[in-house]
Amino acid sequence: MKYNKYLGMGVFLLILVGGFYLLRPGQNARAIVMQYPFVLKSMKLVNLSTYKAAISETDSTPLVTASGFKLDSLNPKKHRVIAISRDLKELFSFGDKVKLSNAGKFNGIWFIHDLMNKKYRNKIDILINPSDRQISIEGVVISKI
Repeated sequence: MKYNKYLGMGVFLLILVGGFYLLRPGQNARAIVMQYPFVLKSMKLVNLSTYKAAISETDSTPLVTASGFKLDSLNPKKHRVIAISRDLKELFSFGDKVKLSNAGKFNGIWFIHDLMNKKYRNKIDILINPSDRQISIEGVVISKI
């Protein structure tokens, strides 16, 4: 019985340490790709910030995303649009449906339709309405559905 207790603790520590090395940001092994017969999922730990559809925060066409998706000028948030940093393009594409976790009120299903400026890395931007408050969150998990 004594060995079963130590075996369980050993397995727990192995999972904990292994998970830390796989999910920590800024390292070469950035993505976890799990393959199942029915789905291919990509997961990534990123930093989240918010942006508004305004010329001061985008380009000269704030109501058209990089993918060509047209936004509602009165309620752009309803489209649930995400802009990704360019280094994430190897994992995600325009139109991808993704799930955010550990993102507070932004948890849930979103769609990738925009790109961020090339100076940003390992980051996503959530499109919000003009009246909403800007925020940023670290350690958000984005996974492809």
